[in-house]
Amino acid sequence: MKFRLFYKNFFIVLGIDFLLLTASFYGAHLVRFEFEIPPNTCLSIKWVLPLLVTLKIFIFHFFDLYRGMWRYTSLADLFNIIKASTLSTLIIITVILFKTRFQGFSRSVFVIDWCLTILFISAFRLSVRVYFEHLSKEQLWKAVSLSFFGLLSKKRSGRKNLLIIGAGDCGEKIYREIRDNARLLYNVVGFLDDNSTKIGKKIHGIPVLSSISDIREVAKQIKADEALIAIPSASASQMRKIIEYCKGSDIDFKTIPSMGELINGKLTINAIREVAYRDLLGRELIKLDEEQIGSYLKGQNVMVTGAGGSIGSELCRQICRFHPQRIILFERAESPLYEIELELKQNFSDINIVPLLADVQDKQQIKKAFENYRPQTVFHAAAYKHVPMLEMQPWKVVKNNIWGTANLVEIANKFSVERFVFVSTDKAVRPANVMGASKRVAEMLIQSQNGCGLSQSRFMIVRFGNVVGSVGSVVPLFKKQIAKGGPVTVTHPEVTRYFMTIPESCQLILQAAAMGSGGEIFVLKMGTPIKIDDMARDLIRLSGFEPDVDIKIEYIGLRPGEKLNEELIIEGEGILPTSHEKIMVLKGLECDLQLLNGNINELTMLAEEQNQEKIKAKLQEIVPEYIPANHGA
Repeated sequence: MKFRLFYKNFFIVLGIDFLLLTASFYGAHLVRFEFEIPPNTCLSIKWVLPLLVTLKIFIFHFFDLYRGMWRYTSLADLFNIIKASTLSTLIIITVILFKTRFQGFSRSVFVIDWCLTILFISAFRLSVRVYFEHLSKEQLWKAVSLSFFGLLSKKRSGRKNLLIIGAGDCGEKIYREIRDNARLLYNVVGFLDDNSTKIGKKIHGIPVLSSISDIREVAKQIKADEALIAIPSASASQMRKIIEYCKGSDIDFKTIPSMGELINGKLTINAIREVAYRDLLGRELIKLDEEQIGSYLKGQNVMVTGAGGSIGSELCRQICRFHPQRIILFERAESPLYEIELELKQNFSDINIVPLLADVQDKQQIKKAFENYRPQTVFHAAAYKHVPMLEMQPWKVVKNNIWGTANLVEIANKFSVERFVFVSTDKAVRPANVMGASKRVAEMLIQSQNGCGLSQSRFMIVRFGNVVGSVGSVVPLFKKQIAKGGPVTVTHPEVTRYFMTIPESCQLILQAAAMGSGGEIFVLKMGTPIKIDDMARDLIRLSGFEPDVDIKIEYIGLRPGEKLNEELIIEGEGILPTSHEKIMVLKGLECDLQLLNGNINELTMLAEEQNQEKIKAKLQEIVPEYIPANHGA
């Protein structure tokens, strides 16, 4: 290791250490001899002191005590000081023992010197941290106070009084980041927590004032400007209560992401955001078998189709956490592809990010991608999904969702990929629309690859419901309608859907893929279906309005292809638990691959003709449980 002598303040630090080590050795003698050092001992000090100080500085360097940033001095640094002091003391004692047999030296001096060295050096480094964390800021605020005639003006300085809801680890971390970053215009004035044992105590000198339900009175008393909900493990019911309390306090409030969202990175002040509908879902933190997932992703070539979409882009983020060698972003839309490429390159610079502007309907493009990059695992998330639009143009969904999947499966088999994971939907179960029917046909194609025993690859399916906040979904639509003053349009007062967050669904996709041996349909446990009417009302309240008073809700009737309720399992599919509590597996239904391929070819020809009625009839022939909307859905 090279001794870096010329970084900023090195000689100042070296000089201070020299003085402290000298003072430590002299001080040890003064303590030992009760401040009257014998003349013969003074002579011994003169030849031992330079050796001892030089040795200690060299060993301090060996333990990297001159490379740390002392404003962040930690217990690890203090342990290094103890280890360095101990080693240097043992070495000098050994040298003196062999050279003089301790003639003219007191053994206890070296024990006292060891104690004083640890005390002086640790105190010096801790004082630097204390200065940067407290004193420098106090001096700054004193200067500001003096410039305003001795009065600290919060309004003029632009800082907001912040009340942190949650006096746990998360709240403490948020406080420290605000305290340590002078550019953050917040002044933490207190904590609120429902744990009665915490109320009245202090965190870094900031009091835990009261329970969360008292936020209105507390906010008025301490003149809080904003509240921050710092309870990432809060359940849905807890979040609803907290939000109601915050709304009643007449101050702005924000939150930090849930534990599921925080799995991608560290908790920082940048994570603070407005409260969103996904916070009201209260989804539990997913426990992943990261070793199992890493076993098929680490160091591998991974392809994600539809990489610019809501699910595809999050899959890319989650996959990169497991350090693949290369990730191939297969996407037909230019702008989303550019955005996810840029994000991944910024956050995962050690991974080879390959953006491909390509379409699953183009077999030659797929073949070229496989020839050039040899993916070992494929996540197929590319699909058309907007039900009413696709009802009017069923040929589009046939070409993309069915023919595109068939192209990808064919090439994947030719190149013997290890895993092929198809991202499906609950709309494939007893479909009432062409989108759901197309996904069911694609499921049948995927499942038959291993069922017939012809493929060496592991083909598997992951089926789940809606995700909150995906592009074109109901939540962004409701938010736009609320922003315009309403009305918020709901198809039917009793319509329900399954929901989960995007990060949650993608984490479970990766986990399910690790379990599959080929031919499985994995179903994600979605929890209880949510009434869309309730969702609309929650979003209106979340925006600070009252439903049916400030913002009206209008029922417009089910659109073509829509059902009142979605399902996750087809009758006849045997469902079994897996080793993961949130993932189930279905045995699925067997199908004739040769017959299915023939039907897909016929569908593709009908799609070229753009014959809407014949396409729907053919889909119904392939998927008997599919009942088109105009047939009484």
